[in-house]
Parts: sequence; structure tokens; C-alpha cells
Amino acid sequence: MRLTKFGHACVRIEQDGSTLVIDPGAFTEPEAVQGADALLITHEHFDHFTEDQVRAALAANPGLQIWTNRAVADQLAGLGAAVHAVGAGDAFDVGGIDVSVHGEWHAVIHPDLPRVGNIGFLLGGRVFHPGDALTVPEQPVQTLLLPMAGPWNKIGELIDYVREVRPAQALGIHDGVLNDIGRGIGERMLGEGGPGTGAPYRYLPSGAGLELDAV
Repeated sequence: MRLTKFGHACVRIEQDGSTLVIDPGAFTEPEAVQGADALLITHEHFDHFTEDQVRAALAANPGLQIWTNRAVADQLAGLGAAVHAVGAGDAFDVGGIDVSVHGEWHAVIHPDLPRVGNIGFLLGGRVFHPGDALTVPEQPVQTLLLPMAGPWNKIGELIDYVREVRPAQALGIHDGVLNDIGRGIGERMLGEGGPGTGAPYRYLPSGAGLELDAV
């Protein structure tokens, strides 16, 4: 299984000829979705999902399948059987990659702001993308994709989250609003300069990838 990070919150997973792309939003390079067999979308916020991009990807590749929550599926009305609405506890298969769905709600930004639905995807028991929530899957996780910056989180919560999930490694995502200073602070706090999480932390620039089997 090979993981490639793209802008902000998007990753591309390739295994045995199958390709899944999670959360190609407004800050994601267009090439991230090219040739994909499936798009997995955690929630409706524009940095994770844009309707025009998804519709264009399906027009370019009529065999593309889209798995997401009900709110996003409703925005993709008219695309027929290509769109699958799923929720916590559901599981499906994409080209031999087992996917299970976890979580229900986006993390709280502020009590005065309405929450939206949010689901996380665990792929092959190896890599977990939580979207914009600190959801803890019931199954073990090899690689945790860690949302580094957003209006709803802080570094102390991320440290505790990694401790609770207990992955073999954590990879930073959701970092499009961070400059080099902010990324450096995150790396230090989640690495040897912090209180310790029990898992090594790694930052990947956009376009970089790694083989997850090597962990």
C-alpha cells in the first residue's frame, strides 16, 4: 500500500492496481484524483470537498465511485449509482481494499456554530483518515493521519489523541494554513521535543509518498 499526500487534507492510496483518494478539496492539486477508482469524502467543508471537482472527476472517469456521508451525497444528486452514502459501522470494498467507516460528527468549532456530519475511513486496517474529528477506531491503526491545524483543534488534544489511538506512526495532514514555523512547532511537540505520544510523527510535503508496508 502506497500513500501519497496532496494539498492540505488529501491523500491518495494505491494498492494492487486500485486507487482511492480521500478528501480532495479546494486546496488539493487536480492531479490527485486522476485515474482514481474511488473518492472517499469525510464531510462537506470546502477544504475536503467541492462539488464541481467531484462532478468533473466523474465526467472524466464514468467508472469512478464516491463514498461519503448523507449530507455530501445529497449535494451530488443526479449522479446515480456512482454515489454511496455511508455512516458509522458500515464497511465496503474498493478493488480489494477493505474500508470501514467510523465516527459521526465534526469536532466542535464553537458552541454557537452548528456541527456538520463527519465520518472517518480506515483502509485495510492500516491507515485511518479521521476527517475533522478526533475519532478513535475500535480496530488497531498502523498509520494515523493527524489533522494538524484547524479552528477546532489544539496541539495538546492531538498529543492525547495519538496516545489513545496508539498507531505505529502518525502522519501530519490538514496543514494548509500552517507556515514553516507552525509546522516546526507541531513536529517538535509531537516528536522528541514534546511530552511523548508513543508513536513517531512524520511530516510529508505535498506530492511526497511512502510505502506503508515499510512501517
